[in-house]
Amino acid sequence: MSKIIGIDLGTTNSAVAVMEAGQPKIIENAEGVRTTPSIVAISKTGDRLVGLLAKRQAVTNPKNTIFGIKRFIGHTFSDPAVQKDKSTVPYEVKEGASGGVLVKMGDPSTGSISSPQPSSLDKARDKSGQAGQAKDYRPEEVSAMILQKLKTDAEAKLGEKVTEAIITVPAYFNDSQRQATKDAGQIAGLDVKRIINEPTAAALAYGFNKKNNEKIAVFDFGGGTFDISILEVGDDIVEVKSTDGDSHLGGKDIDQKILNYIAEEFKKESGIDVRKDALALQRLDEAAEKAKIELSTVTETEINIPYITSDASGPRHLLLKLSRAKLEELSGEFVDRAMEITKRAMEASPFKVDVIDEVILVGGQTRMPAIAEAVKKFFGKEPNKSINPDEVVALGAAIQGGILSGDVKDVLLLDVIPLSLGIETMGGVATKLIEKNTTIPSAKSQVFSTAADNQTSVEIHIIQGERSMASDNKSLGRFILDGIPPASRGMPQVEVTFDVDANGILNVRAKDKTTNKEQSIRIEASSGLSKEEINKMQKDAEANAADDQKKKEMVDAKNLAEQLIYTAEKSLKDTPSVPDDIKTSVNGKIEALKKETNPPAGGSAPSLESIKSATEALSTELQKIGEYMSKNPPNPSPAGSEPTTPEGDVRDAEVKEEKPKDDSEPKS
Repeated sequence: MSKIIGIDLGTTNSAVAVMEAGQPKIIENAEGVRTTPSIVAISKTGDRLVGLLAKRQAVTNPKNTIFGIKRFIGHTFSDPAVQKDKSTVPYEVKEGASGGVLVKMGDPSTGSISSPQPSSLDKARDKSGQAGQAKDYRPEEVSAMILQKLKTDAEAKLGEKVTEAIITVPAYFNDSQRQATKDAGQIAGLDVKRIINEPTAAALAYGFNKKNNEKIAVFDFGGGTFDISILEVGDDIVEVKSTDGDSHLGGKDIDQKILNYIAEEFKKESGIDVRKDALALQRLDEAAEKAKIELSTVTETEINIPYITSDASGPRHLLLKLSRAKLEELSGEFVDRAMEITKRAMEASPFKVDVIDEVILVGGQTRMPAIAEAVKKFFGKEPNKSINPDEVVALGAAIQGGILSGDVKDVLLLDVIPLSLGIETMGGVATKLIEKNTTIPSAKSQVFSTAADNQTSVEIHIIQGERSMASDNKSLGRFILDGIPPASRGMPQVEVTFDVDANGILNVRAKDKTTNKEQSIRIEASSGLSKEEINKMQKDAEANAADDQKKKEMVDAKNLAEQLIYTAEKSLKDTPSVPDDIKTSVNGKIEALKKETNPPAGGSAPSLESIKSATEALSTELQKIGEYMSKNPPNPSPAGSEPTTPEGDVRDAEVKEEKPKDDSEPKS
């Protein structure tokens, strides 16, 4: 029996693992790397590139390089999330004949021309078979190319053919997205034995071979999606208690925010919006991600993109410094949204925050200090960083593969559905049959009746979501049950049964209890692939320490100054009752500090002492707001004594710091 591989099909990177000698093990790709970029391209020579090779040429071939396809899979083109995301990518995203999403690769206008080759999936072709012609691909096809690369690399390393796989999806993926992911696996030539949730897979890897009972939270902030799951692990059982998330919240959103900030700063300086140039946009995206990664370990980084564009005066270069404080300000809204979802998931679970034993961080974005700090603050404990956030999901998928193949004994996995499932009833009301966070597999039946006299058929409209009106939820499909004998309204009895399998995929049956006539539907999105399309695609798919210290002190001082400016501006906004003279005074100090941290063009560079002095002045002025609020509270209480600032000590320290420099100068 061939091995069942576990695949983490990520937005940014993917990984594959397998059970070996009773332990899950990551399989390196052909390039010798443990993760593979989830990127597909048609090169300028007409070759199809996947993974690292596709990523390397992305900057020079942006229109034919597809990344972040996971954010489009299982969606219709009209979805608001698709409309938002398509404006942020350099490649073309358009509507398919059935309302689905299509992406274009291999446009001859960008130089992707080559001689005909045997495999249509290895080359972009038009109907005449000419390589290099533009072709539209479904997100499932692009995902299948990534899966095919992982499958091929795994077969090379294992020395045997691989036909079966476990594929992970975000916990908050709806039914259409899960089905589309399963279709992608089939196109890639894989029998997808199970679709499991990413946080659940991470918990499975964390709890593997652990005998102690623990209540854990899995905080999964990836490149394109965010999930939080609360689980109970122990005695060879992994049971999900609640899950929540956002399938359009991830590191890519932070990258986009940084990209826009860089572009706006360059526009202020040059008057040119480089985002309108696809090639420049790709370079900006790469620089934004690089800066974000660097700011996880340093407090300031330099973004340097030479020859970003040109104007009448010649080539223009982009040079900008970005501080960690600025990054945290830009990414604040996304961190706040993730923590709000985390709070919701905790409230839906049977546990209180203080009984959670471990918090597991999953996804590369959790390396960002602001996210780790927000998680620590919410749960009141240091997150567990003992597992690799890039690999743990694939390892968990491999364990699930081991469970199904019999290699792993006595491990029971109990997952839940992320969103409620129901039907539309009279008045457009959403009636839930299976509530969110119900353990799967699960089946539920409910009897409904007709809404009008002599009604001989009923339309069953299946929906997924938490809103009370059907139109506000995700429509999964419709079907008609006819042949109902004419009768007064409310008399016929129609039994509707929802059956969710272990993959989280839904089957619906409707049965007229009088005639025993039955209709059923396996839910697929309106843009879903038919078996014929899947089969067709499947066939197609075959310097010195002192200077460094001074630089660090300057960066730290600027970061402190920027944080204080942000705090001061927020304090003024949050306390409108503060007298105008205090507001004016604080605003004056804010402007003075801004001039020190960002001097005007042509002005002299600020000194460390001047920044510290201006920071200190703003800090002292800011205390007046606190004094005023303490003296004028809703319920007056004796005001405390004013805290003193050890200005003298700080200034003495500055004098001492300058002395070695003075002593080192030649004496006259």
